[in-house]
Amino acid sequence: MNSAKAHCFMIAATILIASSFPVSALVTHEIHPISLTLMRFVIAVICLAPFVLGKMSYRRMLATAFPKGIAISIFYSGYFILMFMALAHTSVVNTGTIHTLTPLITAIFSMVVFKTQIKKVELIAYLFGVVGTVWVVFKGSWLELVSLELNRGDILFIGAALSMSTYMIIMKLVYGKEAVVVMTFCTLVGGVLIMSGALVLLNIPLNWQLLPTNEIKDMVYLAICATLLTSYLIQKAHTALTPAKVTAYIYLNPVFVLFISSLYHFQLPNFKILPGIIFSIFATIVLQKYAVSSVKVTRKGD
Repeated sequence: MNSAKAHCFMIAATILIASSFPVSALVTHEIHPISLTLMRFVIAVICLAPFVLGKMSYRRMLATAFPKGIAISIFYSGYFILMFMALAHTSVVNTGTIHTLTPLITAIFSMVVFKTQIKKVELIAYLFGVVGTVWVVFKGSWLELVSLELNRGDILFIGAALSMSTYMIIMKLVYGKEAVVVMTFCTLVGGVLIMSGALVLLNIPLNWQLLPTNEIKDMVYLAICATLLTSYLIQKAHTALTPAKVTAYIYLNPVFVLFISSLYHFQLPNFKILPGIIFSIFATIVLQKYAVSSVKVTRKGD
């Protein structure tokens, strides 16, 4: 897979993730977010299962792919679990601010695991990315930024950011000759198992019966587009891009959320956040150009 196609996949995944925010706001709040996320994973697995289980070559890959999928989903699911636990004690603004550190954390992890280096121009780009996304998150209000206070929930979300960064690293480490669709399926199945365990440990009821009939279509969209497709696109792009380049697209998340929300509500975005948008786009472009283009993964038998 060439890098140009991988970048297109990441842009598509970022747009799909951004589109999930206004849709998620429509889904009932009577069901715990972890339970809702489990529902998304279950629907995604049901939709993908016929394509994987119906092909002999894919079924043969399951024995080697499933343990790898579990390893990936530990950190993938861990991100969601820690994020929702954090949001019980902190605000979306706080988590959005901390989330801007994920690309830099991933780059540092890559230094340790893959022996890569962070160039000065990359550090500048990471700074621009943080400033840009924070600018968008706070809608250009620096008074709100100054008044930001960290709490217990923020500590939990730092754990979520570390889990997301590790998810990016572990994908590069475990991927072999398995088809991406098989690895995506195994990751989602692993997510179902891990989040089911989290519900039991945290004593959270499913309460799926509380989902109104008119919101089923929203859940199906979140399951197929924001869960299944994004998982596949990110894992597919990851075969051609480094973890640092993949996570750099996080800087575009608030930008796409802003534009999609503006279209959804038929209103223009606040021009006060234009500098933040420019900084975020600039950081993403610079990191795609100057970040290390490949990493060496040493496996048994190499």
